Amino acid sequence: MFYYVLKYVLLGPLLRVAFRPRIEGLDHVPGSGAAVVAGNHLSFSDHFLMPAVLRRRITFLAKAEYFTGPGLKGRLTAFFFRSAGQIPVDRSGKEAGQAAIREGLGVLGRDELLGIYPEGTRSHDGRLYKGKVGVAVMALRAGVPVVPCAMIGTFEAQPPGRKIPKVHPVVIRFGEPLDFSRYAGMEGEKAVLRAITDEIMYAILTLSGQEYVDRYAADVKAEEAQKAAQGRRFPRLPHR
Repeated sequence: MFYYVLKYVLLGPLLRVAFRPRIEGLDHVPGSGAAVVAGNHLSFSDHFLMPAVLRRRITFLAKAEYFTGPGLKGRLTAFFFRSAGQIPVDRSGKEAGQAAIREGLGVLGRDELLGIYPEGTRSHDGRLYKGKVGVAVMALRAGVPVVPCAMIGTFEAQPPGRKIPKVHPVVIRFGEPLDFSRYAGMEGEKAVLRAITDEIMYAILTLSGQEYVDRYAADVKAEEAQKAAQGRRFPRLPHR
């Protein structure tokens, strides 16, 4: 119930006024039955803007850290995310990917919409990064279509590190559903999973117009953080 209060009374109207989202291709999202909506991830605001414009409820897999904060603030944050249709997923350890797949298949098994960011994390620089194959596994096991989605303008409205978004126009663009039934029963084939994931990412890229990087975003973030740490430890001496 609180999900719909957020969407239609509290948060949804505010988001529409602040971001003035232009929605394109909404009819590509199935009106009933299970489907995966796979999008790029540029901003914290993405979690709320897409559900605000969809006609159906959508459930996202979210990092567990959103649900485990300490104190009253942590409990309120966890309540908010659960009420907004988010499912916590622990992204650490070997079983993290399997846990996410189990949770996602549970949503699809109830004939609901599942929201996924195949990059696995927010883009820190506005570029589109290589997708992880979990989205392909779920699409094949559940036998459901994948609707690509591009969030455009949310990076400028609320880039990483900015707590309060600024008013900025946003475009939310949905593409035609991708049917992977031709690969039914092949979810154990790594090459098939990679091909499906790359097709999904190409569809998102076509919709968003972003620059593409054929590497995982988490790896690039880790490398840049390491370089920054080394720079602080060993600052370069000025040239004389």
